[in-house]
Amino acid sequence: MTKKAAFLDRDGVINRAYVRDGKPYPPNGWHDFEILPGVHEAIEQLVALKYRVIVVTNQPDVRTGKQTKEQVEGFHQYLRDNLPIDEIRTCFHVESDNCDCRKPKTGMLFAAARDHGVDCSKSVMIGDRWRDIGAGNTAGCRCFLIDYGYDEMVNLVGLDYESVTDLREAAEILAKA
Repeated sequence: MTKKAAFLDRDGVINRAYVRDGKPYPPNGWHDFEILPGVHEAIEQLVALKYRVIVVTNQPDVRTGKQTKEQVEGFHQYLRDNLPIDEIRTCFHVESDNCDCRKPKTGMLFAAARDHGVDCSKSVMIGDRWRDIGAGNTAGCRCFLIDYGYDEMVNLVGLDYESVTDLREAAEILAKA
């Protein structure tokens, strides 16, 4: 049996993102790291629907020195301890590194799909930025955009996605499919 995955971005999907000048940013530290309302129930619903839950997140603040790798890994351990997540994959690169893992490239999704025996065409990508939707589209996933109205949304032109208000709504849509 072919497996399917729910690829989830982290900031803005699982935990609160902080918006400055129309652009989302990760939490600065534990004092503002907050799992969004309904996330636990939504992930449990995805698990009940037989999705592997795989977080794929760009965290370039480590590369630029704004956060430490230990801080990000601490957040991730907290998520693994408190949510039914199968795996968390992280890209620490910046755009100029030209890696294959930084979304909108598909490296994290394809590597996770290979390691978990997942068929991307049966999978979903749920994110709050054009980069998430771009990666999901290119990987062949059904895509859900949690639309917070960021200034960068113009980059979504030509991408195929369904707009939702939060992870819970995306999970409910998938449950009815």
